[in-house]
Amino acid sequence: MNTDTLHQAPSQAELEGVLASIRIPACPAIVSEVMFEAQREEPSLKVLTRILSSDVGLSAMAVKLANSPIFGSTAPVRSVQQAVSRLGIGNILNVVIAAALRNASEHPPTPLMERFWSRASTLALAAGVLARRHVGIPPESAYTYALFHDAAIPVMLSNFPEYADVYAASQDRGATLLAQEQQRFRCDHAVVGWLLARNWGLPAKIAAAIRYHHDPEVYILPEKELPAGALALIAVTLISEHVLSEFVEDADIVNERALEDARIFLGTSDADIDDFRETIITAIA
Repeated sequence: MNTDTLHQAPSQAELEGVLASIRIPACPAIVSEVMFEAQREEPSLKVLTRILSSDVGLSAMAVKLANSPIFGSTAPVRSVQQAVSRLGIGNILNVVIAAALRNASEHPPTPLMERFWSRASTLALAAGVLARRHVGIPPESAYTYALFHDAAIPVMLSNFPEYADVYAASQDRGATLLAQEQQRFRCDHAVVGWLLARNWGLPAKIAAAIRYHHDPEVYILPEKELPAGALALIAVTLISEHVLSEFVEDADIVNERALEDARIFLGTSDADIDDFRETIITAIA
């Protein structure tokens, strides 16, 4: 994630141009079903367990996430019911979103996208772990944002056959990639990701963070455009990306200015990063 170009809030004409040039995947039925239950006055974990248990892939993902270091527990989870109890409502939605995002493309998975989702999953895990160290940053929100913030890249790939070459050739998957996207396709993955998040009913805070995560002035944007809670998600994910870039193949490189801004915003010291690095190395081993 790099930040070198300023993004203004898109005008109605710009949004219409994006919508005219790209098809945003509809929110899958299973995501809507989980969201409906999660937003009830008294959500039922039994109902959510039934939904996850109906899909082998979702069941496996739920158990895997419940056993991850985000939850800081040594007692292993062995069933979907146990996983749902440990995960809670927000993280159950994360499991469903993660699976739905992977399946949103109309094309079979390619090695490029397999690597993309592998990186995204690892980053989401790291961001969730780091968020646990900061009061006021919900780990489940950090996980969702980190997983979703570049999710429009596979959408762009589905819409534009030549996009794979543009993406693969880009050495900077932040500002430079956005400039190439705007020039070649009349839209970019930050705006498309924002529209995708809104279309899928994700919280406004996460949608806003996606929209502005490449903006070099992100830390001085008005609160009404980018709430502090959204900015915290961007900062946590940037630091997580920086740490992962040291030992994860093909990880995105964070530029020095973006990293320093994130560290200042969160009050993160060198010792904090060293400690976080050791935690993540252990977590993904």
